[in-house]
Amino acid sequence: MGGGSVRAALIPPETAIPSLGARFAAWLADEVSGQGLRWRLWTPVAFGGGCGVYFLLKAEPPLWPLVLAALATSILWLAARRTGQPRRITLPLLMLACFALGMTAAKIRTERVEGPIAPAMSQPTLVEGWVLDVDSPGQRGHRIVVAPTRIRGLGPEATPIRLRATIKGEPPPPGSPVRLFGILNPPPAPASPGAYDFGRNAFFQGMGGVVFALGETRPAQLDEPPWRLRLMMAVNGARYALAQRIVARLGERTGGVAAAMVTGHETWIQQDDLDAMRDSGLAHILSISGLHMAVVGGFVFFAVRLGVAAWPWLALRVSGRKVAAVAGLAAVLAYLIVSGAPPPAERAAITASIAFIAILLDRQAITMHGLAVAALIVLATQPEAIVTPGFQMSFAATAALVALVEAWPARPREISAPWPIVAVQRFGGWIFAACMASLVAGMATGPFAMQHFNRTAIYGLFANLATSPVADFIMMPALALGALLEPVGLGGPFLWVAGKGVDLMLAIGHWTADLPGAVQTVASAPDYVLPIAFLGVLWVCLWKGRLRWLGLPFACAVMIWPRAPTPTLWIGDGGTNAAFSEGREAVAIRPGVREFAADLWSRRRGLALVARPDEGWTCQRYGCAPVSPGAGPIALWWGKRAPDAEALAALCASAPVVSSRARLSVLPAACEGTLVLDGVDYARGGAVELWRTPQGWRAVWTSDVRGDRPWSRLPDPDSADGA
Repeated sequence: MGGGSVRAALIPPETAIPSLGARFAAWLADEVSGQGLRWRLWTPVAFGGGCGVYFLLKAEPPLWPLVLAALATSILWLAARRTGQPRRITLPLLMLACFALGMTAAKIRTERVEGPIAPAMSQPTLVEGWVLDVDSPGQRGHRIVVAPTRIRGLGPEATPIRLRATIKGEPPPPGSPVRLFGILNPPPAPASPGAYDFGRNAFFQGMGGVVFALGETRPAQLDEPPWRLRLMMAVNGARYALAQRIVARLGERTGGVAAAMVTGHETWIQQDDLDAMRDSGLAHILSISGLHMAVVGGFVFFAVRLGVAAWPWLALRVSGRKVAAVAGLAAVLAYLIVSGAPPPAERAAITASIAFIAILLDRQAITMHGLAVAALIVLATQPEAIVTPGFQMSFAATAALVALVEAWPARPREISAPWPIVAVQRFGGWIFAACMASLVAGMATGPFAMQHFNRTAIYGLFANLATSPVADFIMMPALALGALLEPVGLGGPFLWVAGKGVDLMLAIGHWTADLPGAVQTVASAPDYVLPIAFLGVLWVCLWKGRLRWLGLPFACAVMIWPRAPTPTLWIGDGGTNAAFSEGREAVAIRPGVREFAADLWSRRRGLALVARPDEGWTCQRYGCAPVSPGAGPIALWWGKRAPDAEALAALCASAPVVSSRARLSVLPAACEGTLVLDGVDYARGGAVELWRTPQGWRAVWTSDVRGDRPWSRLPDPDSADGA
């Protein structure tokens, strides 16, 4: 056998220990290969990214390059698929095609909804039209949505499709022909650069202007409206009548909250209750969204399934699960109609419908793939949803909850355990699951609440845990049954039960809101930080494996990102009010005037809004100026007529910044070295933020951030034809 040792031949050679880099590469390859079909979940993310980039543009792009890019990328992806290219090639092409399709869908949607926008008229005008619906009340009174038939001073081609009117007295019901005499303006621009853009939201809802009525709303004699408008008014009239019946049953305070949860009408909600719900983190219960659709659809689903199971003859002949899914789908669609189909309710209805359709197709109801399909449908039909807080918070919370369900360990079945022990275990499990669901949903929506609303409800988790059993199992099901039976007069007992639930919810909300430090104001991060946080949240939810935690620091970007320096000064749109920062406070020059805009700006910058002190200021009927430079950095003139030369010189001598609502033709010598802004600047730029720097004043205008887009283009006030 030669000179070698037999024993040595049996000893295996030493196994080579892989390097750290090789082990990391193998682990990373396992993570990537473990995704499987989950790569498809990123298609709505790419589609939404295209929609978001479209809305970030400063100028309106033409349609044909977007369509060409969408066609080219889609053809490239299809060709790669047909030729059997590997995933490393087909997947980037798919994401690129979805991105281009998202931009194209947003552009097509913009062109489809574009309509006339009212000019800012210098004089009050007469508006005649039909009351389409009753909107949520504002600080100045009740508001209604009007379909105008004639506006004095505007031709038919320049008349907006819809107007929102703030009126005096009680709102007329939908379907009423009305005549208003008031001030007509285009939808308001953002209160400050980068703030919420109501004008863009109104643009996509067909809302072309706002009216502030100067007198009582009077009935009008109008021609019969088109059948589509009659149908919408009939549906909204039935909704409003149901809301009135609920309020009559339960009283204005309790019934107002109940009516808002059923029909979406917030007409009767008291301001202190609304503030308490916001400060306690329970305001989401008032707006019809995913929670309401899930509770109503789920209640009907389980009730019908239980009913089928309780009837043996029927249970042997039909699938109780599918019958219940059809009933749940019908309940969701009916609730959508009763709620008035606002965009959040539409998105929630689509998501719930996908779940019920999955049951009908023998698929799992709640999956991440179903959520992706729902998101893709919503974005394809409403691309503007990508920039709204409701969409962002709703789908972030839902994705987080679905990810929690996927990661939740299966509960072992008890074997011959006494029923008291089983009951205690299941109750404890339910409490733990409810806590985890509230915690996960709150963490997923936290970045968006901070960025958009600049407030954090410190005790929101506890308030939601205390309210959830009442709202989910008592209040919402009772409201659904009460609303269904109230038109025939049989809803009283169910509405009474729901009313007790509403009272308990309000009590929890007020008690939580009154706790010390219940609300913390948080300044908004730079605009580019929220997309980073959104992608971080989605990465944690969509990725399967330990690599998902790589997205956690990005999901916390809004909380940890350094804030930009606080502006020295803010001047509102039109120059009618201003505020300056002083420590952690924003001092309003004119308390009570355009206070909503001043409050939005102060919260966005993490400041507490306070009133200007009387001491140190000289204020007249049309102007206000600091007595000394230390009192404030601005002198404000809000009169419609320009100040005379002497008054303007005094303003310039009192402060480094002078703001005039009126247009100024000539500046006196005393204004040399003073920053003077007038009506021309505000007509062009809107609201402005100013920073004092060693080189002088740096200004950022609202128009600079909005850009030249269809919803930001204002018609010339002189274009009114005088009809």
